[in-house]
Formats: sequence, C-alpha cells, structure tokens
Amino acid sequence: MIATLLFTSHAAKLVASARDQLTWGTRYDSRYVTLKYPGGDVAKDRGVCTDVIIRAYRSVGRDLQKLIHDDKRKDPSAYPSGKLDSNIDHRRVPNMATFLRRKGASCPLDQDWQAGDVVWWKLDSGLNHVGLVTDKRGPSGNLMVIHNLSTPREEDCLKSWKLCGHFRW
Repeated sequence: MIATLLFTSHAAKLVASARDQLTWGTRYDSRYVTLKYPGGDVAKDRGVCTDVIIRAYRSVGRDLQKLIHDDKRKDPSAYPSGKLDSNIDHRRVPNMATFLRRKGASCPLDQDWQAGDVVWWKLDSGLNHVGLVTDKRGPSGNLMVIHNLSTPREEDCLKSWKLCGHFRW
C-alpha cells in the first residue's frame, strides 16, 4: 500500500509538471543547443517532445540529461549512437527509450496505462515521438497524453500512432 501511495504522489508530480508546461507558450524547436551540464535546458519558450518528459522528471528530482549521458558513457554500445554528447543525448527519443528499458521501466505496450507513464510512438511520418500519460480520460476512453508536436498540449492521442514503448519509472 505504501508503494502505491508513493507512486501516486510521484505520478501526480510528473503530470502536474507537464500540465504546467501547457501554460508556457512553448513552440516546437529542434535546433541543436549547447547546454549547461548537468541540469541544462533549452529556453522555456521552445522545446521538443522529449523536453516535456525531461522537464517533468526534473520536477521529481531526476535529471535525465545527466542520467542518460552517464549511462551512455558506461555502455555506449547499448545506445543507438555511441557518440557522447551531453547537449543532445537526453533529447533523442531512442536514447530516452534505451535508458528507460535499461532501468527496468518497460511495461506491456497495450495494457495497464497509468498517469505518469511515458509513451513512445512511431508517427505516420516515421518519426519517433514521446508523451506523458495523464490522469484524465478523453472521448475515446483512453487516458490523455501531454506531448509536443508543435506546442505542448494534452490530447486524446494515446493510440493515435504506432505504439513502440510504454515506460513507468
């Protein structure tokens, strides 16, 4: 029972942080940026889909920039590209998914979705995309997701694209 309460609090903080990002006026901007390390971030008025996740996890004390970069440094062959770059390693969906798998955070793709889960899709265009599952249900009956394709938004899109990963960490 205690673990469930802790997870609920953790998930609530992740979702609250992602929801706060909906008010920032962030626009999608995938340009390469040199970042402070650790704890670096692009300006609040810009970002990509992974930045929604990165910022939410920072609200619970987990710096994915440092964690992913350090894990990739330990075992570069486990990651899609062995090249180390603390400015971008954490901002790439395949790197984020690899890290979450390596931390034992993988869940079945099509069941038991919960608020705070990270979803990885392959868009119709073939691009990778991630979002954070929320506690609200959309018209489809599925949990809604906060993600950034143009600007962060909370949408009923959990099953809109090909599911590639489901993570709870």
